[in-house]
This record gives sequence, C-alpha cells and structure tokens, in this order.
Amino acid sequence: MNKIIVAIDGYSSCGKSTIAKALAKYAGYTYVDTGAMYRAIGLYTLRHGLTTEAAILAALPKIQIGFILADGAQHVTLNGEDVEAHIRTLEVGNRASEISQIKEVRAFLVAQQQQMGLQKGIVMDGRDIGTVVFPQAELKLFLTASPEVRAQRRFDELKEKGGQPVYEEVLKDVNDRDYRDTHRAESPLRQADDAIVVDNSHLTREEQMEVIYKHFENACK
Repeated sequence: MNKIIVAIDGYSSCGKSTIAKALAKYAGYTYVDTGAMYRAIGLYTLRHGLTTEAAILAALPKIQIGFILADGAQHVTLNGEDVEAHIRTLEVGNRASEISQIKEVRAFLVAQQQQMGLQKGIVMDGRDIGTVVFPQAELKLFLTASPEVRAQRRFDELKEKGGQPVYEEVLKDVNDRDYRDTHRAESPLRQADDAIVVDNSHLTREEQMEVIYKHFENACK
C-alpha cells in the first residue's frame, strides 16, 4: 500500500486531533498536531509577556518545538519542556488563534511542518493543511459540526479537566474563534476544493472513524 499524506482541516472542537491520532495509529503513520505548535508559541508569549507583533517575531529564533512520547501519548515540547498540560486552556487557545494571524509566525511553522512530511506516511491536522501546507496531499478531509455541538464538547472537556466553564461563554469563544480563523488575512480556514467534508455533528466516534478509514483506504490505492 502506497504511503500518502493525509491533511485534516476543520473548525475548532471538531475532534480533528482525536481523529488524526486514531487514523495515524490505524495506518502506522506519524501524527503531527499543528494546533499544538501554535499553542506552544502562544504559551511562550504569555509566559514572557510578549504583546506586540515585533516582540513575538523577535522571539521566534528562541523557540524550539518538538514532539515526544509520554505515557503512551504524543506530547508537545517547548524548548525541551513537556508543556502538553499547559497548552490546552482557553487562554492559550485564544492566544494561539491570535498569533496564527501573523504571517511570519505561520511561515515559521509551515516550513517545519513541510519538512516533516517529506517522507510521506504522515497525518497532519490544523486549519490550512490541505490548502497551504500540503496542497498536494493525496487525502484531504474537512471536518465540521454545528457551533452548539462543538461548544458542548468543549464544555464537557473543560469540566472533565476540573474547570468550571459557563456554556454561553464557551459558545461565544467557539464563534469568535471561527470568525478569526475564517477571516484572517493570512491563510484563512477554508475547505480545499478537493477535500472530503465530514460533518460529525451527529456521528459517534466509531461511525466517523469507519467513514474516514474507508476514505483513507481508497486514497492509498
């Protein structure tokens, strides 16, 4: 079976990372969470109080992002520190969404992401994988679900982690991120012309993975 590049794009809280991890495991491929890379830079800017674009760009050469296996899962590292537990907050997510609009930040990370895919056999998820990072990907998936469903998923996730979220605030955050992601000047979120749309608003995890596995197997032929 030929090795391919799988590009998974879509809105926040659509389960892109969960699906990409499952597909990578199924295929024996490498998984790259590009959102975690932006979150790592967002965390760095928050920790160092970097609020201007100039300050963020000046810091990029000091930032090293990597991936490690820890407790059987892939974690992102920031300058050698495992920051997986620190990058999954709303605050860091919002900062990541903000800095992802900066052209130079995107170029900095896209270059790293493209290098990772040179040997194929990779599953990568994000906002612009099929349109910018890997427009030549053999399989492009675009995930979507209603804002209300996505907000409920995010609400439940935050509660499980011990937080005290307010659903209305989470829904507003989802809608705000959708607007920023689709209206940013640099590489906005959009569906690639040849992407396969998967709306998982009312699909179980097993149902959606069955659909995705079939698309993967067809793309490898």
